Amino acid sequence: MQVIPVIMAGGSGTRLWPLSRVQYPKQFLPLAPGGQTLLQATVQRLAGLDVASPLLICNEEHRFLAAEQLRAIGVEGARILLEPAGRNTAPAIALAALQASKLPAADDAVLLVLAADHFIPDVAAFQRCVHAALPLAQAGKLVAYGVVPTHAETGYGYIEQGAASGAGFVISRFVEKPDALAAQGYLESGRFLWNSGMFMFKARRYIQELERFAPDMLKACQAAIAGAHEDLTFVRVDKASFEACPSDSIDYVVMEKTADAVVVPLGAGWTDVGSWSALWDVSPKDDAGNAVQGDAILQDSVGTYVHASNRLVATVGVQNLVVVETKDAVLVASKDRVQDVKKVVEQLKADSRSEHYNHREVYRPWGIYDSIEKGTRYQVKRITVKPGAKLSVQMHHHRAEHWIVVSGTAQISNGDKTYLLTENQSTYIPVGQVHALENPGKIPLELIEVQSGSYLGEDDIVRLEDRYGRVG
Repeated sequence: MQVIPVIMAGGSGTRLWPLSRVQYPKQFLPLAPGGQTLLQATVQRLAGLDVASPLLICNEEHRFLAAEQLRAIGVEGARILLEPAGRNTAPAIALAALQASKLPAADDAVLLVLAADHFIPDVAAFQRCVHAALPLAQAGKLVAYGVVPTHAETGYGYIEQGAASGAGFVISRFVEKPDALAAQGYLESGRFLWNSGMFMFKARRYIQELERFAPDMLKACQAAIAGAHEDLTFVRVDKASFEACPSDSIDYVVMEKTADAVVVPLGAGWTDVGSWSALWDVSPKDDAGNAVQGDAILQDSVGTYVHASNRLVATVGVQNLVVVETKDAVLVASKDRVQDVKKVVEQLKADSRSEHYNHREVYRPWGIYDSIEKGTRYQVKRITVKPGAKLSVQMHHHRAEHWIVVSGTAQISNGDKTYLLTENQSTYIPVGQVHALENPGKIPLELIEVQSGSYLGEDDIVRLEDRYGRVG
């Protein structure tokens, strides 16, 4: 029987702002020990298990981030299923189940559904739990993994255990995030587990239950898969069909209604890293309970978390704070109020500010650009192009560009001319000129781009040709 890991990587992680942004959410951040991203740690947690290549589900806009991070850890053969719109977990898993049903031995395929943004330090315990759940899934049960609670947590949903069933328990009920008093009661009863959002079941069993409880959702997902096409390692489902799909969670649509739901307890140090305080919980600390990542000096500070991305951060005489510094934003919050960081993100959206959406550094399939300076009619970017990569053939209606090569070699297409530039050489792209930039060398190309004009927005890019499938 084939076990297919399905890794859901579509979350936004707003409570980890300013590090997590819409275009670079927490699952792609190096928050795991050893500098790994949470996505990479999730994939490598499967090493040693008898499973197939993973199937990753992610947002269309994150496809190159996901592919690059898998490539960086040597993962070959993974398929990346692209969601053209967010429709919650039930449709996402339906896409995976339908895609898996197209594979060899599909009748017996078991899906191991994981989230890309969880932290699980005890890998051996996680793998034992996977093995324990497999006989239940093979018998047609729909297995949820429930985390053995360590404290009265109000930020998680709960699962109440019923009668024993193999290595698990029949699910009596799912409970939404409780208040503090109820959470304490759940902890003391010993009958409740945290709902991890991880599952195991046969692909065809999930499809059967979806057909029973949410036929409209299943039909929309079937149409989306029927209209799918492959692009490199990506599977692009039909956009219109999937956007017409109802949006709902697997808990509500299937797990709370099926008669075959069971829960297997997981004790592996699990956390969903849903807030800065959760990250402080799992981070190494000094004798005063401070956790630091980056360049920081803490004087007479206690129980404080500091994440310094680019500059020295110093604290003096503070307690239980979270301080997070990035190139374009700084967060200072009381550790017991970090759940309210999402309100800052909501305010940024309401004010039409870009800091919730992008970092100052923006990742593209060809490399990175960093907007290091911006004025009324000018903008300066530092651009890094990966070896062999090429920006789209494009033009701009409102801006001219001046490029200066810092290191590496650039191949420039400028109107009807093509030429090479090396270190300390420059060129000028007039307004309206069709142009392209490519790195033909073996090392990264770095250049400074100075834009000038009446409008400098990224939507003033008319792409005429693009090797990465971007249009417009």
